[in-house]
Amino acid sequence: MKILFSFPGQGPQRPGMLQQLPDGDTLLEQASAVLNQDVRQLDTATALQHTRAVQLSLLIAGVAHARELQRQGIEPDITCGLSIGAFPAAVIAGALTFEDALRLVALRGTLMEEAYPSGYGLTAILGLNERELLPLLGSDCWLANINAPLQLVIAGSEAAMSRVATRARQAGAQKVHRLAVSVPSHCALLAEPALKLATAFQEVQLSPARCAYLSGSTARVLWQPEQIAEDLAKNMSRTVRWHEAMVAARERDVGLAIEMPPGSVLTGLARGAFCGSAGEAIALEQSGALLAHRLAERLKSS
Repeated sequence: MKILFSFPGQGPQRPGMLQQLPDGDTLLEQASAVLNQDVRQLDTATALQHTRAVQLSLLIAGVAHARELQRQGIEPDITCGLSIGAFPAAVIAGALTFEDALRLVALRGTLMEEAYPSGYGLTAILGLNERELLPLLGSDCWLANINAPLQLVIAGSEAAMSRVATRARQAGAQKVHRLAVSVPSHCALLAEPALKLATAFQEVQLSPARCAYLSGSTARVLWQPEQIAEDLAKNMSRTVRWHEAMVAARERDVGLAIEMPPGSVLTGLARGAFCGSAGEAIALEQSGALLAHRLAERLKSS
């Protein structure tokens, strides 16, 4: 049985999330030198209103917590990240250096925010499946995430999402929730910024992954540098197929999925996908490193 490290996308970020990281001083000093700014200011309430700060904070936090588990002897067999979470997943898989990830994520966040500075975003719709939701979208709203069969996310302008939300409620949706994301991620609206990021990747040297890198966009395991680079560059404009990715993890004998902080949303989604299997899923922020160790040791001895 294998261990999966998962990394969240935008949404669970919160003020102060960078202030108590394991080995935080070293990592934050390194990041500050690379970006030529004090990254300790990225997680203020004001800063986190901006996409660039949110994405950099999630990258730094994910790498810090995953490296701490590695220092304690817990190594992943597979890494997978949702949206921006793909970047710390690639770092921990050994395909992308932390320094290059910082530069690319800073550019990614800037490109996304400049393309749609206001009036756009993401909305979660619970209780409808893909077949029921797609006819409600029209031509100005897109299916952005398939997090679970009945947990979908749409992208578009505020007006377009509001219209779809009304239709979804009328069609029987249990809940409609505007997410804390200020850009229309994972749809055709970000095709141009994705191409610009792909150009930046041409100046970066990636390495073959040391462990399996599972794409949250295609649900495929990638090993080669050019495949991982393409996945990272383009995922902002592609539908997230997280449920398929977690099913793929289950089919690859994942027995323990550990979600890096912040948050626990991915843990619930993994449990849904692992239903009927021997796989367990925990959120490190809630369960702590001690439980992660116990479960990892039990997995090794089974």
